[in-house]
Amino acid sequence: MINKVFHYHRSSKHNQHAFAPGPGNLDWASQPDPFRRYEGAETLPLMKMAPSASPTFSEALTPEKVLASPVGFESISQLFFDSLALSAWKSFQGTKWALRVNPSSGNLHPTEGYLVCGPLKGLSEKPTVFHYSPETHGLEVRTHFSEETWKKMTEGLPAETVFIGLSSIHWREAWKYGHRAFRYCQHDLGHALAAINISCAGLGWQTHLMDNLSHSDLEIVLGLPEKDDVEVEVPDCLVAVFPPPKSLNINSTNSDFVKGFSDLIWQGTPNILSKSHMDWSGIDEVSKAVRKPNSSTPLNAIEENSSHLIESDNFPLRKAIHQRRSAVSMDGETRISRNTFYQFLVKTIPSACPLPFQTFPWEPQVHLGLFVHRVDDLPKGLYFLVRNKSHLEDLKSALSNHFKWEKPEGCPKELDLFLLEEYDCRRMAAGVSCGQDIAGAGCFSLGMISAFEAPLNQTGPWFYPRLYWECGAIGQVLYLQAEVSGIRSTGIGCFFDDSVHHIFGIKDLKYQSLYHFTVGGPVEDHRLTTLPPY
Repeated sequence: MINKVFHYHRSSKHNQHAFAPGPGNLDWASQPDPFRRYEGAETLPLMKMAPSASPTFSEALTPEKVLASPVGFESISQLFFDSLALSAWKSFQGTKWALRVNPSSGNLHPTEGYLVCGPLKGLSEKPTVFHYSPETHGLEVRTHFSEETWKKMTEGLPAETVFIGLSSIHWREAWKYGHRAFRYCQHDLGHALAAINISCAGLGWQTHLMDNLSHSDLEIVLGLPEKDDVEVEVPDCLVAVFPPPKSLNINSTNSDFVKGFSDLIWQGTPNILSKSHMDWSGIDEVSKAVRKPNSSTPLNAIEENSSHLIESDNFPLRKAIHQRRSAVSMDGETRISRNTFYQFLVKTIPSACPLPFQTFPWEPQVHLGLFVHRVDDLPKGLYFLVRNKSHLEDLKSALSNHFKWEKPEGCPKELDLFLLEEYDCRRMAAGVSCGQDIAGAGCFSLGMISAFEAPLNQTGPWFYPRLYWECGAIGQVLYLQAEVSGIRSTGIGCFFDDSVHHIFGIKDLKYQSLYHFTVGGPVEDHRLTTLPPY
């Protein structure tokens, strides 16, 4: 199975001579419906939440500063409103489309959300599995299950625990991006996971990834059985959500409750997303290869905490969440201060800023190769941020041997940022990002360079998507920090993989670049009309 993952990864690379296999011309008549509906299912509307001034972004990143909200109809409404809901509608010349709180490649949104909860006033008198509908900001009832199963499911967890499930419909991305789309679905899953973590932090709640569950377990719990269908919906993960307990003793092997979901009656029929389809068998093959088995040992998580590096701000968390947009163009002029640049980087370091990475039960695998263009008091050039100190010496040996590895001026000593080479790299940054000017016209751009071969060999092929989840989570905090800093950012999935590796001196699969990002002053498109989300 691991060889299938390596084969997919190589075959889905872009290079300067040929892109990864894609559809060529888009079949607009078969563009996937962006909204999953379970037709015939009972729907429960949630509350549309008014903006709030608290907590601030920095307060949410240090969760002990946020008073925990009770778990109920209002707080569940807030959780979904701040993580998976619509943020606006855009229109142009009679065409209208929705934007969401959680970003997505091409605004195609392959990620679906579910709520699994016990009896909750205003939601249900019985333990229930709901599908979340961002189109209506409501919950569709999929099934009810027994109190006995619920007690088993929450064994060792706080009394107010609920669970959020996430899944992916790969076809939504493959319609536009073809073979490479599996990567983008995993980026989006990471964005959604981080959005949920941050939304929970705004409520004073904690999260725990139920990574003991296998792929088959998730299929059963979320009512998503395997089927031979281009529009198949694949379960990815389940997250426990709860107010901070006085003590926590989670049974990391508990999966006895799963059989309680086996013979349930599920309500609603999933809507057909497209009139016709193209079959991307490579996506189906890698999706099956990375299914998580019943037992596995994740890599150890880092527990250090240097949260004093996070500077206080007065920017409301929910304002940042709901006004977040992906920049489509950069002005090529905006500059940021060196200190602001360091704050972007601090927010990506789990040991300095645990949120939203605290739910990942593995140590950081992803580092940032940075192209710095317009940062005051910092030379233009190629930089590297090491997100896991234990990788530093290995990175120095794996990357080009002529790099300086010098700490830049004013950099906090706890931040492992290094200047590799000093030069104007704007054209290079744009060139390796499939020629997209936005990568060179911002204040800085970056490639997320992950340890690759070793963690996959050590843990198994199921860990492949999780490397992208980590990248998506990094991207989500970059998005929000950009809003707080008065600029914009955007994720870049199109880049020439091995050209990036050549810049940094990567010669094999030891490290791989998995996601790109750019940050800078946006150019707004005033032709578009913005409408409220609901």
